Amino acid sequence: MYYTYMDSPIGRLLLAGDGECLQILGFSSGPKARGAAADWQRSDEPFTVAKRQLTEYFAGERQAFDIQLAPRATEFQGRVLQALQQIPYGETRSYLDIARAVGNPKAVRAVGGANGNNPIAIIIPCHRVIGTNGSLTGFGGGMETKRFLLDLERSHSGLFAQGGRRNG
Repeated sequence: MYYTYMDSPIGRLLLAGDGECLQILGFSSGPKARGAAADWQRSDEPFTVAKRQLTEYFAGERQAFDIQLAPRATEFQGRVLQALQQIPYGETRSYLDIARAVGNPKAVRAVGGANGNNPIAIIIPCHRVIGTNGSLTGFGGGMETKRFLLDLERSHSGLFAQGGRRNG
């Protein structure tokens, strides 16, 4: 596994993958902070495109990513990760919305678990998932980071001019 780090407005980010696909985007702080494993090899080159696209995202210049992804996930988690990628930039969905999208409206807790174990945060936008009542819920990078990402997207999405966010 290759890895690199990049600085961002939300702190240092870990990028890791096999040289072809991004497998991990992790935070340096928060409940799910992570760093490189001892047997990983530092290499910046495989992550040039991901770093550029993330820089554009944080500058408000990119709303969708075009990066090869290979998250390690179970079949159910994979369906949840695909559903997360369907949430439009600047919008949010509830855990119930995602459970319905994966065909199992009773799997709200399982959706929460899959969302919380998303290995490629930001690019697979788990930060766009909120409580059914509209409240912000836990986030691997911490609540301040989640709030920052949602505010960033809302400020560049044009939804403010349309009267606020849309929740599914």
